[in-house]
Amino acid sequence: MEIVEPPSLEILVREQDGFVMCDGPPFPNGQPNAKLERITCSSANFSEDGSKLMIIKSDSEISIYDCKSWREIRSFQVPNLLAAVLSPCGTYLQTFQKSTSPQDRNVVLWNTETGDFVHNLAQKNMTKATWPSIQFSFDEVVACRVATNEVQFFDPGDLSKGTVQRLRVPGVAGVELSKKPGAYVAVYVPESKGMPASVQIYNTGKDLQCQPAARRNFFRCSTVKLSWNSGSTGLLVLVQSDVDKTNQSYYGESKLNYLTTDGAYEGLVPLRKEGPVHDVQWSHSGREFAVVYGFMPAMATIFDRKCNPLLELGSGPYNTIRWNPKGEFLCLAGFGNLPGDMAFWDYVEKRQLGTTKAEWSVISEWSPDGQYFMTATTAPRRQVDNGIKIFLHNGSLYFKKMFDKLYQVEWKPESPDKFGDIAELVKSVASLKVEGSKTQGPGLKSSQGTSKATPPNPPSQKPSAYRPPHAKAAAAVQAELFGGSPSGEMSKNALKNKKKREKQKEKKAAEAAGGIT
Repeated sequence: MEIVEPPSLEILVREQDGFVMCDGPPFPNGQPNAKLERITCSSANFSEDGSKLMIIKSDSEISIYDCKSWREIRSFQVPNLLAAVLSPCGTYLQTFQKSTSPQDRNVVLWNTETGDFVHNLAQKNMTKATWPSIQFSFDEVVACRVATNEVQFFDPGDLSKGTVQRLRVPGVAGVELSKKPGAYVAVYVPESKGMPASVQIYNTGKDLQCQPAARRNFFRCSTVKLSWNSGSTGLLVLVQSDVDKTNQSYYGESKLNYLTTDGAYEGLVPLRKEGPVHDVQWSHSGREFAVVYGFMPAMATIFDRKCNPLLELGSGPYNTIRWNPKGEFLCLAGFGNLPGDMAFWDYVEKRQLGTTKAEWSVISEWSPDGQYFMTATTAPRRQVDNGIKIFLHNGSLYFKKMFDKLYQVEWKPESPDKFGDIAELVKSVASLKVEGSKTQGPGLKSSQGTSKATPPNPPSQKPSAYRPPHAKAAAAVQAELFGGSPSGEMSKNALKNKKKREKQKEKKAAEAAGGIT
């Protein structure tokens, strides 16, 4: 039996003057090597399977690259371009152009191999919920789009046929196709005229059913986020309301609902703490999902497909959960307006591996083989301290590089199934000798070392109560005047004076008692 070598990891890095493709870790010489020379562009995005790369070079020119040979295979001239996206397998390029009249068919689909036009349609505006206009399942077997009061289905093998099936759903505002496989579609209908909002699941088979396989209604719903598991058996629905009627949160309230395609479960996920749902993610297998929730310090819990809690990950300043593609390790983190704390967990052994920090991180993701965790600080979210950090699965810092301006960094997508067992991969990385700081190039600061993560389960210290700055200053002045210390501990003089005062009180109390008798 022929042994198939796993693919090498690759990283896309985009700066002000364009992007480069680099070798991913491990770095034999301590630094990544460029695989594709710098190309000037305003945007670069992979197809979901990593087979093709789309580069927007200007407001009218798009180039498609093959990710094996890194050769340009097709170029498109699209005037008044506003957005573009590749289908999951890279078969089609979908573009959105600025329309000049309501009759303009401004959404166009192109074949990336031949460059031929295959379909077009009209769309007035573009929002997060309506782009891309045509959604594909991960294997590109099913394709659909939202239209007025209906969901339209297409034949991905021949999009020139136009609409081949229609699903009538009055008031439909959004859909989410299940990915692997595309056997179901989730449909969102917002609140209207006193009627509750709803999410319904339909089968996408040839005999498209008008009756939903599962349905969930809810009031106080402004937006929803739909998340399918691998295997298309369960759907998580994060319902967000702009107003919190309990007045506990300025940012509204959120509820996490769960539906199964077989109708076995339909209801709220039983979270143990009040407050917002910060993040939720399915494992690669689709058998478990992890949730970060509650007012700070937030809690994190892993549930199975029946919503039974499997593992508590503790609490802390967290709002992000990232499950590695192999499903064995997790990173629990607090990014955005939080200080960047990260805790790495081994889900199989149910133990914490280590903790560390990555301040100001905007991007965070595991490598396709599940060994490395990359964080990045990018513009325009943050204009200073831009850079990349790569950590090992246990939180140890493996690589760091700073940039003047960094706009984008991401792993080239690969199927996790192409890589070997995670335990063997971890051993091979541990055997590598990681060198210290390297020579710095012009305008770049880089370092690589074996800085260890904090030992798992460090002794917890009781957090002190919050004290505003003016109270701290007052405490310092008081300590200076009366012999105390700002931290609350008493000096030797203060203790001596305290004993004198206590003796004087006792003496006065004794004299008073003697006077009474």
